[in-house]
Amino acid sequence: MKGLKFRIGLILSFVILFLSGSLMLASAHFGMIIPSDDMVTQDDNKSITLKVQFIHPMEGDYMDMAKPLQFGVLVQGKKNNLIDTLQEKKIDNCSTWEANYQIKCPGDHIFYIEPQPYWEPAEDCFIVHYSKVIINALGMEVGWDEEVGLKTEIIPLTRPYGLWAGNVFQGIVKVKGEVVPFAEVEVEYYNNQENKVKWPAEPMITQVIKADQNGVFTYAIPWAGWWGFAALNEDEEKIKHNGVDKSVEIGAVIWVKAYTME
Repeated sequence: MKGLKFRIGLILSFVILFLSGSLMLASAHFGMIIPSDDMVTQDDNKSITLKVQFIHPMEGDYMDMAKPLQFGVLVQGKKNNLIDTLQEKKIDNCSTWEANYQIKCPGDHIFYIEPQPYWEPAEDCFIVHYSKVIINALGMEVGWDEEVGLKTEIIPLTRPYGLWAGNVFQGIVKVKGEVVPFAEVEVEYYNNQENKVKWPAEPMITQVIKADQNGVFTYAIPWAGWWGFAALNEDEEKIKHNGVDKSVEIGAVIWVKAYTME
C-alpha cells in the first residue's frame, strides 16, 4: 500500500510539474507600447494615444504594471521626457497606462519605456522589459534605426512601419551597446481583434527564434496586426527579494504593425 501511494504521489508530482511547465512556456511576458496610429500623414489627426502595458499578447492576459521609471520619445536626435503624461487605466483589475501625444514635427518618433522590475514567482526572478515602438510622422522617413541607449535594445534592420503581411522583419539584439550572438527572441501576435486567432497547440502561442552570430534575427510576419519581438537575456546585476539576491531577465522589446494587401 505504501508503495502504491508513493507511485501515485510521484505520478501526480510529474503531472503538476508538466502542467506548470506548460503554463510557463505558454505565458510569455511582453512589455508593450501600442499607438493608435503608426503612420501619421499630413491629413491624419495629429493626436495619438499610446497604450503602455505588461501583457501576454496572444492570450490577452494582463499583469499589474507599476508606473514606468522612464517613458519618452526620441525624435530628430533629441529625447523628450513624457513620464508625466502617463495616466493609469485599470483593465481586469490590473494597472495599465495610457498617454496622449501631439505630433508636431516630421520624422520618425521612437517611443520607449523602462519599467519597474516585475517579480515573477513562477520563474523565481525579476523581469524588466525595455520596450519601444516607432511612429512615422508627416512623410519624413528618418530616424527609425537610431539607438535610444537603453540597457538592452532591438535595433531594426527592416524599416519598422509600412509593412505588409508576409514581409520579413529583421533586427539586431544589443545589451549595453554590444551585439548579443545567438540571443533568443520570442515573437507574439497582439490578439485583440474581434475574430481572435485560435491556436491548435501551446507552442503556437509564442514563436521562438534565435539570432545569428552577429545578433541578427529574422522573422516572416504571417498576417496583419501588431507583432511583438522580445529578445531575452539575464542581467549581470541582481535584485534582492526578501533579502535574497535574485536574477533579472532583461528584455529588449519592439512592436511593429503589418497590413493586409488588398
